[in-house]
Amino acid sequence: MEQFKQLGGQFLSSPTEIQKKLSDIRCILFDWDGVFNAGIKRHGGTGSPFSEPDSMGVNMLRFSHWLAHKELPFTGVITGANNLSAIGFAEREHLDVVLLNNKDKAATIARLALENNFALEEILFVFDDILDLKAAGLCGLSVCVRRAASPLLREFIVNRGGCDYITGMEGGAHAVREVAELLIGLRGNFEETVSQRMEYGAVYLEYLGLRQAIVTKVGGQ
Repeated sequence: MEQFKQLGGQFLSSPTEIQKKLSDIRCILFDWDGVFNAGIKRHGGTGSPFSEPDSMGVNMLRFSHWLAHKELPFTGVITGANNLSAIGFAEREHLDVVLLNNKDKAATIARLALENNFALEEILFVFDDILDLKAAGLCGLSVCVRRAASPLLREFIVNRGGCDYITGMEGGAHAVREVAELLIGLRGNFEETVSQRMEYGAVYLEYLGLRQAIVTKVGGQ
């Protein structure tokens, strides 16, 4: 995992520990602002875009999980805003759910786990800021997206063991892609995942058919 250390990534849990936790994950949840983008909004709530490299990363992370377990991970976005970009991304990528206007993400995640029969230890959460920390503490595996302007928050998280990994890249600089490649690499099927996607043959098309059949649930508007 030297490549990720060279990016500036920080392992608060060892790669071996993350690998072990990852083997239990059945649900992948992302915060939106500050994770898929730099968190900048224009007046009226517009903005908050996403990038195609991050989109590919999310898809490959789901495909990697499917290759390993022969089931799709439950995947969603939880955001504190009423975010049209998040809805558009979730629907385009056929995520299971996008939950908006969440002021208490810990409560939302606990409820989502109960409703979908997940243990909290089976949830991966990717986040970036203070209001996400309680939720991150509930989940079996959590990743914080770095922000250079928040050195004291990063120190707070490190001192408290508040996540398993802090990205080298920031939101808006393809941090989601970094998370995806890290976890696929730790799962041990990066080459298979990329090769099967590149081939675009029967294996990937079987996964894609299952993914495309998902109808995204939009909640909390």
